[in-house]
Amino acid sequence: MTIKQLLKYKAVQSAVVVGMMMGAVTANAAPSSTVSVSVSNYPLWLLSKAVTKGGTPAKQILQVGEAGHHGALSPSDIKTIQESKFVVWFGESLETNLAPTLAKAPNSISLFKFRAFNRFPLRDVQGVPIKNTLDPHIWLDPQNAKALAAALAVIHSHADPKNKALYHANAQKFAKNMDKAVKDIQQNQQAKSYWAYHDAYHYLEPTLKLNFAGSLSTDHHLEPTATQIKWLNDHRPQKRMCLISEGTPKKGLVAKLQPVTTTAQQEDLSGATDFISGWSTMAAQISHCAS
Repeated sequence: MTIKQLLKYKAVQSAVVVGMMMGAVTANAAPSSTVSVSVSNYPLWLLSKAVTKGGTPAKQILQVGEAGHHGALSPSDIKTIQESKFVVWFGESLETNLAPTLAKAPNSISLFKFRAFNRFPLRDVQGVPIKNTLDPHIWLDPQNAKALAAALAVIHSHADPKNKALYHANAQKFAKNMDKAVKDIQQNQQAKSYWAYHDAYHYLEPTLKLNFAGSLSTDHHLEPTATQIKWLNDHRPQKRMCLISEGTPKKGLVAKLQPVTTTAQQEDLSGATDFISGWSTMAAQISHCAS
């Protein structure tokens, strides 16, 4: 089996695994459910939006910009979860604020429990992989995005059977358009190194030929230490570096890392209204920064 065939198989496998689990989830769902499908955060909502175009859209639980690391559920969020036939989320390693409510909810589906996605470990600030960890930003991998869309097509089909053909056709169209976006961005690509404020872009690296040279901090809310800034400067693989951060870094910090080019990228694609265009814009801006 070629790599291309294997990746296509993973997307199909994802849908099959979800389908096998749906019976148990359906049996436990509340009969009075009024919402077909709810999804946890913005990346999932964008993927669901692509799958359900022309059908019944999903309801988004977390607000734009809330991937799930911080904050608390509102009473209306809890009501949405209780009224949904199915609630799709990634899992506790990303959405810690949802875990107390969704971990044992009979209508919840945790995507991290499936074995159908490419997975990378978390890395420390010097780029060393951390054993037995999961980098949760799996949607940034184009192959994972296609597999997630396939899984969502199955879930939406169970919630809204009359639109089953539409949802699967939309997922196939999404996969084709995702492949085109990858092909477009990979034209004349060359390997390049980069820094991240915190390690959140691992799943883009194979597609964009990026080499991770370290991060400033373990969290975008935490300031880097003087020791880490010195380490980055002492181990820079090229004179001018690209720094990817979730927000605009402080001028004083940038001054300590010169020469450096910066680009602000929300890993949850919260600045986009469409998954593929949002992913393509992020990929293009990162490539430009790193080149």
